[in-house]
Amino acid sequence: MNENLWGYGPTSGHTPDDDLSGYRVEALDGHIGKVDKHSDEVGSQYIVVDTGVWIFGKEVLLPAGTITSISHEDRTIHVARTKDEIKAAPEFDKEKHLGDPHYRDQLGGHYGSGH
Repeated sequence: MNENLWGYGPTSGHTPDDDLSGYRVEALDGHIGKVDKHSDEVGSQYIVVDTGVWIFGKEVLLPAGTITSISHEDRTIHVARTKDEIKAAPEFDKEKHLGDPHYRDQLGGHYGSGH
């Protein structure tokens, strides 16, 4: 299991008290949406991105390990994935994602940690 995928990298610029809600999220190839919610729970850190019209109002969950940098000045988060990789991720279901280890494993397999 890729545990480091579920934690902020040491150079991401994240600190435990950060409120990332509303931050713009940029993939390697462009803007994908804004942070709707986020988790700072150790071993299960992630952001949920509201993609707006980009994927027809779909929300996507990105493990914190995909984040390369956070700019608090610009209120922007950069992730080390392309729009296509994010769009192809297992569908986010806000009703079951938190307690579903199968969903977490699916995401871990999709995003991996070798990027």
